[in-house]
Amino acid sequence: MSKLLSAKNINKYFGEGISKNHVLKNISLDIQSGDFIAIMGPSGSGKSTLLYAISGMDDIDSGEIIFKDKNFTSLSEEELSNVRRMEMGFVFQQATFLKNLSIIDNIILPSYDDFKGSRDKLFEKAVNLMSEMGISELKDRSITEVSGGQLQRAAICRAILHSPKILFADEPTGALNSKNSEEVLDLLNLLNKEEMTIILVTHDSKVASKGKSVLFIKDGEIESRIDFDNENINSKLEKVLSKMKDLGI
Repeated sequence: MSKLLSAKNINKYFGEGISKNHVLKNISLDIQSGDFIAIMGPSGSGKSTLLYAISGMDDIDSGEIIFKDKNFTSLSEEELSNVRRMEMGFVFQQATFLKNLSIIDNIILPSYDDFKGSRDKLFEKAVNLMSEMGISELKDRSITEVSGGQLQRAAICRAILHSPKILFADEPTGALNSKNSEEVLDLLNLLNKEEMTIILVTHDSKVASKGKSVLFIKDGEIESRIDFDNENINSKLEKVLSKMKDLGI
């Protein structure tokens, strides 16, 4: 595997004066192409802030973030926006869609201007992707006519329609029941097997155990990391639960 993203001594503060909070503290992290890393930590530990920082969605106060050959700190806001739009995908806990558009049009909209081809080709690609996700029959429905799990699968379609190099997910199963969570995780595992790099924030041990590695954050610092080596899910879950107990999560 080759290095895809590197964070070097990144620091992030919130607030000013006596209320200034050092949220990320000299964090360094390398992400290899094909990684599937879950980020865990206690509430307020900085795990979501780290996700937003390394994806370029949030500024850092010091350090470097290098994605492929691009140093985020030297890019303009427009250049950084182009990197996120063209080479990254994002999935959040709550899927946000436009109510006046169908599911298929919501999926297509963010990729429409940048797609190299006709609208028909983009539509065909989106339908094929929805079919792989098991929701092709929902393409003409309104977002109010589908379940939360179906909507989250549509959000994944939207996030990967442009074939990003890396997918960032912040609590993607947090609002789903156990059945829908399992379905979404199966889809993420399938994408990872197809060589998509995935970085996921979660508080759920079962979700974290689905990945290849778990990064534990505490008080704005990387406390430890577990890399799994062809282990079964029970072995992975046991390790995650043990570390969560140590950290008081």
